Amino acid sequence: MTTPLLDETRAMDLAAAAAASGLDTVVSLRPGVAGVATRNVPATSAVFATHFPRFPVVPGVLIIDDLARLGALVLTGDGRLDRWRLAGVTRVRFRHFVRPGDVAELSVEVRSGGDEPVLRGDVRVGGSPVTTVGSLVMRATAAGAGV
Repeated sequence: MTTPLLDETRAMDLAAAAAASGLDTVVSLRPGVAGVATRNVPATSAVFATHFPRFPVVPGVLIIDDLARLGALVLTGDGRLDRWRLAGVTRVRFRHFVRPGDVAELSVEVRSGGDEPVLRGDVRVGGSPVTTVGSLVMRATAAGAGV
């Protein structure tokens, strides 16, 4: 007898997490520890009309925002992303462009906890690193103050 890799209940949890975060798919989620998600980059995205029409690329700020969303999801574990906001980033490296049609795999890992947790983030396309963030500093919001 084989054991399913992901039972239906857990799959629904990951689907709900993806819907709550605005990411396309949440591949794995270990609350308080780490998470992996994907973002499909459609060629029809309105951002490409201005960034840049002849050489469309995803703006770096949107990549950082996706990492922050995944980070908030990891920190809450329950999809209430309004509990956390991005307070700062350091050691950011954009190694390659993220282009229309790409599937970006995002991963974050909690490095330290406390009032302002610090996470590390990576984005890969086709297995190659495109963005690394040495520290994503998150801050609890008023909605998360009682948590």
